[in-house]
This record gives sequence, C-alpha cells and structure tokens, in this order.
Amino acid sequence: MADVNMPAVAITGIGVVSPFGVGRQRFWEAIARGCSATRTIRDFDASAYPCSVAAPVPPVSIDDRVEIAGRAPGGRAERSGHPDPRRYSKASLIAVLAATEAWHDAGLRLNEPGAGVLVGSGAGGIDVAERQYEDFFTQGGKRVSPYAIPVSIVGMISSEISIALELHGISHVVSTGCTSSTDAIAYATALVRSGEADVVLSGGADACVTPGMVFGFSRMRAVATRFNDSPGEASRPFDLERDGFVLGEGAWMVVIERADRARARGAQIYATIDGYGSTCDAFHRVQMDPDGAEIVRAMRLAIDRSGRAIEDIGYVNYHGTSTVLNDAVESRCVRRLFGALADRVPGSSIKSMIGHPQGASGAAGIVSAALALSEGFLPPTINQRTPDPACDLDFIPNAGRAATPLAALCNCLGFGSKNSAIVLGKDGG
Repeated sequence: MADVNMPAVAITGIGVVSPFGVGRQRFWEAIARGCSATRTIRDFDASAYPCSVAAPVPPVSIDDRVEIAGRAPGGRAERSGHPDPRRYSKASLIAVLAATEAWHDAGLRLNEPGAGVLVGSGAGGIDVAERQYEDFFTQGGKRVSPYAIPVSIVGMISSEISIALELHGISHVVSTGCTSSTDAIAYATALVRSGEADVVLSGGADACVTPGMVFGFSRMRAVATRFNDSPGEASRPFDLERDGFVLGEGAWMVVIERADRARARGAQIYATIDGYGSTCDAFHRVQMDPDGAEIVRAMRLAIDRSGRAIEDIGYVNYHGTSTVLNDAVESRCVRRLFGALADRVPGSSIKSMIGHPQGASGAAGIVSAALALSEGFLPPTINQRTPDPACDLDFIPNAGRAATPLAALCNCLGFGSKNSAIVLGKDGG
C-alpha cells in the first residue's frame, strides 16, 4: 500500500495538440461527443499501401501557441533560450505547443525556478529522418541538413520544450515504446514527490504518420485495412469487426507539482496522480503474453500503491488499440483484476476517436481521464456495432455519460512486452 505520509502530487495544467487541432478544450469537446479524427491520408500517396487511413495532426505552426506572461521572480532572466521553430520536427513542434498551453494553464511563467521537463516519445523526429534519408539515398545527400541528426533524435523533444519555456531543470525523454509517456509521467511524479523537483512538465508527443511508418505497420499487419473507404469506422476497439489500429499523432502535456504547493498558489487541480505499476511479460518483441498475468500485476501494483481500494476505481481508460488479440487480452485482464466488480466498472478507449499515437498514447489516456474526473463525464468508445464475446465489459459504447468516479485506472501496453498503469484520483475524493 502507499505511504500515507507521502505528499499528494497533482496535475495543475493541461495542454493538447491532437488530430482535432490545437487546444485541450477542442480535444475534450471532440472526444466527449464521440467524434472520429481518422481520415484518408493526404500528406503523401498511400493509395498503394494496404492501409491508407490515419489520424494525423492537421497543419499547425508555432504561431498557434499561447503567450506566457513574463518570467518568474528569481528566474535566470539574464540568459534566455533561443528556440528555432524552423528546425523543429513535427513531434517537437506539437510538443512545444502543448507544453506552452499546459504551462500557461497552470499559471506558471518562463524561467520557473526548480522546474524541469520529462516527456515520452516513441519515434521523435522520424519525419525529419525519413526525409533526410530519402535525399541521401536518392540525391546523394545534396540537401541533407547539418541539423539532420540532432533534430531527428528522440531526446531533442524535451530540449526544445526546455528552450522554449526557459527551464533549467531536468530535461529528459523516456522512450519505452507505447508506454513511453505513461512511464515519463510516473517518473516525473516520483521526482516531485521526493522533492528533487518543484514542478515538472511531463507528457508525450509523437508524429508517426509518415510513409515509412504507415508502410512498416502495414507490413506487420498491425493496422486496419478493411475500412479504407470509411475512415471514421476504422478504429473500433473491442468490436467484433476490428482488424487493427489506426496510426495517430499528437502531444498531450501535463504540469505536475505537489498538491499543497498548488493549493498555496491558488492553482486548479484536475486530478491527483496516486499510483503507478510497471511490469514486463518477457514474452515477445511485438506480441503480449495471452495469459496476461503481468498486465494484471501492473494494474494491481498501481492500485495498491495508490492507497485506494479497488472499489474506488470508477473508470478505466483502456489501452484499447483495436487489434484483435490485444483487446481480448486486455478485456480478460481487467475482468480478472476486478472480479465480481468488473461488470460495474465503465471504461473506454479514446483510440477509437484519435487512433494510436504511439509513445504519446499513455499521456493521451491520462489527460482524458483527468478531464473526465474534473468534468464529471466519461468519454465513449465509438464504432461499437457488433459485440465481441471475448470483450464483454462496459466500454461506454458510442455515447459518453455523466459520472463522478473517485478514481480512474489508466492502462498502457507496448511493444517489447511492456505494461504500465497509473491511478488518478479526484481531488478531495
């Protein structure tokens, strides 16, 4: 069980760039209504690929960011950063936009003392890497940028956020596949709880809708191929007709600080981050162990460490990718975890609406659950048409519903047999 003497840690700011565009409110309103962001790929010719649909972030620019009001007293104003948006990968651009919104939402300033950045990403600047390699192999490298390597590496995302917000604390990127941002948020929470950092900007960003990624996942037979003519129906977690995930993009960022610090400065609290569990199936590089024992253990660890009773969990944010095996195994694991309570615990997969944003997916789920707790409304799983007997829980089909759960369980599962889960609590709940 959790140590009751450990300080509570809270989410006090949220920023989002999603396939619906820039802004957490736009994102929340869309998923609360059950809107699909999946569409035919237009940024490149995917017509010959088995899968030609995705949920990319629409065109955005650095001009879409909110303004941060001044610098914090005591900050190192004599040495401000030098952001260069012309050199951003798409993942860095959307990460900076979401981070800036989250920082503004939390009421923090540039150069905030004791602040750091710890985010997750699976592929970093893969879009830049693909373009530069194409030039290298087809044109002899005549137009390869001298910034090709630093701009495309995964670790650059936190650096660009640190530069943009002038933050001099930790600046790290966690890359553990699909669980990257869940793990990053958990590590950031540990830093805040231990007193090693006053406040941490955390979350995840990935922008993987590129020719190489779409083709590669198609070759793996991991993505949906039966709904190219009806993109909005392609992502259908837990539905009998599902045939793979939809590749998505986005950045979901949160500001994490001690709850007592937040209250002292009058900040809002969306949710508390109460517990975290992480395990490995040690089974296969891309397939989960059908037994699911380690998935169950990760969820149970998160609940036990949260100090909450399992009866407190009133919402599950599922990993729910829309792949045949994964959805069935996750459903079975949640039923095993909750036992007799399982049929009374609603849950949903927002990937039915935004696709699978790879390393950012955990942060997307955590942001969704935090907003659900604060708004008293649970988003749906859309495209629930034909029930799958192997997935027999309450997935909040097709339409969201009002509810006031005390806590939420957020699942994230990834390549390499990784399983991570986080429990969020309603402030004061």
